[in-house]
Amino acid sequence: MRALVCHAYGPIEALKIEDIPTPRPKAGEVLIRVGATGVSFAAMLGVQGKHQNKPPLPYVPGNEIAGHVVEVGPGVTNVKVGQRVTTGVSQGGFAEYAVAIAANVITIPEIMPYAQATNFPTLYPTAYGALKWKADMKPGEVLLVHGAGGGSGLTGIEVGKAMGAVVIASAGGADKLEAARDAGADHLIDYRKEDLRARVLEITGGRGADVIYDPVGGSAFDVSLRCIAPEGRLIPMGFASGTIPQIPANILLVKNVTVIGFYYGYWNGWGGKNEPSPKEAAALAKRRAMVADAQRELMHWFTEGKLRATIAGSFDLSDWVEAFKLIEQRTVVGKAVLVP
Repeated sequence: MRALVCHAYGPIEALKIEDIPTPRPKAGEVLIRVGATGVSFAAMLGVQGKHQNKPPLPYVPGNEIAGHVVEVGPGVTNVKVGQRVTTGVSQGGFAEYAVAIAANVITIPEIMPYAQATNFPTLYPTAYGALKWKADMKPGEVLLVHGAGGGSGLTGIEVGKAMGAVVIASAGGADKLEAARDAGADHLIDYRKEDLRARVLEITGGRGADVIYDPVGGSAFDVSLRCIAPEGRLIPMGFASGTIPQIPANILLVKNVTVIGFYYGYWNGWGGKNEPSPKEAAALAKRRAMVADAQRELMHWFTEGKLRATIAGSFDLSDWVEAFKLIEQRTVVGKAVLVP
């Protein structure tokens, strides 16, 4: 099969298109003919050797796939050959075929294109879990979303609106803010031209944002601490700025602020180094059940038109450099995908 292979950690340009053996599913796994695979900041960090999870080399990158099932391994009962699905994988997505854990596979509506479906393995459930499970956001609360033109930011806006929040979107540039408006944002802030802290306080009558969803880090995180409401919840979702912020604990104390860590991979068993103990396996099964419930609600929201799953562009596998440049240069509006 055709695949994009990483032989050494380094620049994206060093990846190679190769013909490698098609994998076979083991017990509890399925083989998927990939129709589209998401291009993400996390995948780029993986290739560069900067991600916390480092698969043995060589490996095929790519974590968010959509396509149809072509083979099921022993013991698989939740999905059948021929079904249209999407799922997250720890590696292997940038290829014509990929193996996935059957328990994490999600069936998708016939009306959902594969490109749009790549938003659902990670981006939408991350926003859902962070805002609903962890931040316990209520209808009418104010949600501030940084990086609002990128895939993480747009999904954060849409999930926030579906939950009834008043959404403030922060992004750099008119095109990204237009995408944020289309996603449902109630207020727009161009952080390149406006004082972000002052505008958030102005919009909220001096109170600040109740919940802040931050895929950017760096200076955006620093400003967040100064425009968050008392008892606010701040969720660092990623560090697209390249800078991991340090938290001044005195601000947390004075404002009664909660900073919430949320790694979605923990909820569906990604990245486990060893076989889980019986206790850990039972806990993982409960978390996966929560993920399944969340995905059903997300799919319902999609069919209702509440989730747009914006695509920045679809690229042939051979054009991977062009697709990743959108991520690297932070010009992506929505999600870029590769089509093997």
